[in-house]
Amino acid sequence: MVEAANIAAVLLAAGTSQRFGTEDKLLASLAGEPLALHAARRIVELAPGRRIAVCPNRDGVLAQQLAAEGFEIAVNPYPERGLSHSLSRGIAEAALGPEVAALICLADMPFVSTSHLRELLARFDPSTAPVVASSDGDTAMPPALFASALFNKLLTGEGDRGGKALLAGAALVHAAADELLDIDRPGDLPAR
Repeated sequence: MVEAANIAAVLLAAGTSQRFGTEDKLLASLAGEPLALHAARRIVELAPGRRIAVCPNRDGVLAQQLAAEGFEIAVNPYPERGLSHSLSRGIAEAALGPEVAALICLADMPFVSTSHLRELLARFDPSTAPVVASSDGDTAMPPALFASALFNKLLTGEGDRGGKALLAGAALVHAAADELLDIDRPGDLPAR
């Protein structure tokens, strides 16, 4: 188990949203708020030692909204390089602090609950469970928690694979598939 105060939470919010069309999906409205703010607020409720958001720039609307929620902004000016480039930017920022692990969350997963994030922290052990991932029963996926000893491996990924190789041996915390739903297309947004 690790206390929230001893981790850095990294929100990846610099994707290209190609399947969503021309609109920035992270700013698309869900229940009257931008999609990304739902995931961000669950992180705020968790109260980690640090909150880091990886955005395509520091001055955009999304970056400003996340900064207003208390996130440090790490910039990934090359979102076309894939998820692992954003992950490496976030991990590089997390590595500057004393936190013992990084919780990686995706800004397009608005339904993940704070209680699920707490379950990931409860399952963590730097020796026996240095990687803890979410699962819908079939696959390991984000949100996922990585011990700081693994940060160097996370810095070297390429494309959209991110920390996928490390997830293969992860301790799993199950959640309902609808909680782990990510929004890829406009039709994925529920009419709420």
